[in-house]
Order: sequence, then C-alpha cells, then structure tokens
Amino acid sequence: MRITKVYTRTGDAGKTRLAGGQQVSKDSLRVDAYGTVDELNASVGLVRAMNEEATRAIDSAKQLEQDLRWVQNKLFDVGSLLATAPGQTFKNMPAIKAQDATKLERMIDRCQKELAPLKEFILPGGGRVAATLHQARTICRRAERICVRLAREETLDAQIIKFLNRLSDALFVWARWVAKTQGEPEFLWERETGDEAK
Repeated sequence: MRITKVYTRTGDAGKTRLAGGQQVSKDSLRVDAYGTVDELNASVGLVRAMNEEATRAIDSAKQLEQDLRWVQNKLFDVGSLLATAPGQTFKNMPAIKAQDATKLERMIDRCQKELAPLKEFILPGGGRVAATLHQARTICRRAERICVRLAREETLDAQIIKFLNRLSDALFVWARWVAKTQGEPEFLWERETGDEAK
C-alpha cells in the first residue's frame, strides 16, 4: 500500500469507501466497527509508549512490549477485514484464525500463573501502564459489542468476535500482571450495601 495524499475531500459529505470501492455512510455500523478497532489500536499504542520506560529494567515490561506489538498487528488485520465489504476479497488479504485466540489464551495462562485468584472486582488502575490497559479493555469490549451487532445485519467472520472477546480478557489479565510485576497496588471494589447506609 502506498499513500501519497492524506486528504481526498471525498468524505466531506459524510461518505467513505470500503475496500473494494463500495460507498457507505461514515456512521454505518461497519465503519463504526473498524473505527472502534482503530481507537483500540491507538490505546494499545499508548500502553506501549507508557511501558517503554520500564522495558530497560523489568523483564515483564519487555514481554508486554512483545505481546502488544503482536496485538497491534492483529488489530490492523481485524480493521482491514471490517473495512472490506462482505463477499469482497483482495490480494494479500489478512485473516483472523482460531489460532490467534488460542495464542491469546496462552498469553493469559502465562500471566495467570503469577496472579492470586480474585476474591472481588478490582477498580481499574494500578499505575499508568495498568490503568491504560484497563482503558484499552473497555474499548475492546465496545468494539466487540459493535461487531456482534454488525454480525446480525451483515456477514462477519465469527473469528473476529472471538478474537476481540479473548483480547479483552487478555487486556484485563495484563493489567493485573503489570500491576503485580511493576509493584503497583490493586484496589478492590469496596461494596457499600443497603444495610450500611442505614
């Protein structure tokens, strides 16, 4: 792919083109889906930028960098597929496969070995890197919800939804793992029941 001009003026009327040339409204569900995946990818990039300082000193930070770089590449694959009209194919078209969700599961299992089981929900936080991982998790969940809606209206590869579902789990576990390995506190949800308010 070669981009020679950033602005084209073709979107000034609220329309855009999918891969293959099909014109759609910029607020269509498909555009919302790949736009949210793009937002997710940008948030993962922010995590990587914040994690960069720690990569010189902490092995877990180096592992996180490696994992998240792979995730960002897969998110570009997801975005490309979502930006392609149903039934269209093109040369070197990316794919999301069952093995991608399995790879995320292996990453989750690796981190879980170092974590104590949760006895309560945790408040999103745990330092800058962990907090931004939690933020990415919520964007990932939104992308997944939009893709579920899209799948009811158009043809959508089920592996995309499976990948996003597993990725949101991974982002949660990475947030906890980073907090632990980088010595940041985790704060549990302190429930205030109706009895306590009396």
